Amino acid sequence: MTVVIKHTEIDGILMIQPQIYSDERGIFFECFRVEDYRSVGIRENFVQENISRSKGGVIRGLHFQVNHPQAQIVTVLTGSVFDVVVDLRPHSKTFGKWLGFELCGNSPMQIYMAPGFAHGFYVSSEFAQLHYKVSRYYEPDDEGGLLWSDEELGILWPTKNPIVGLRDSAYPLLRELDATNLPHA
Repeated sequence: MTVVIKHTEIDGILMIQPQIYSDERGIFFECFRVEDYRSVGIRENFVQENISRSKGGVIRGLHFQVNHPQAQIVTVLTGSVFDVVVDLRPHSKTFGKWLGFELCGNSPMQIYMAPGFAHGFYVSSEFAQLHYKVSRYYEPDDEGGLLWSDEELGILWPTKNPIVGLRDSAYPLLRELDATNLPHA
């Protein structure tokens, strides 16, 4: 196996440490090997890969798909971020709970999230580039969101004055989402 898996306190969220090969030239790692991921229970068929690049001080999120929730594997390629996942699975014992991870391109760590989580991040470096592997195609009309600054969630973002897009600033609070606006199969 070329990865080490760490389970978190929220079922459905895994930290994945790929085996990194480094020397004076830089680093190399496999960012996905299906048999390794399947051996630890990640069975989704990943169908799309995305890359986002954001400048420092930006918060993106918290995003999810409503009718076609996606499993995701997120890797920071360049820069560093504070990555956040929020459990929005209606029948989960950890519904509304969040986890945050410091991810950095210099020592790649991946976050796996099962379908049903909202995802966002804050860029703590000059810029950051993220790679997303997703289990369902992105559908713009199916996108949902949760306000990044929802005080009831209590996310400890490492900034007080982020750069946030208009759409992300207009998302509802968790208590304003009814069952039809939460991720469901």
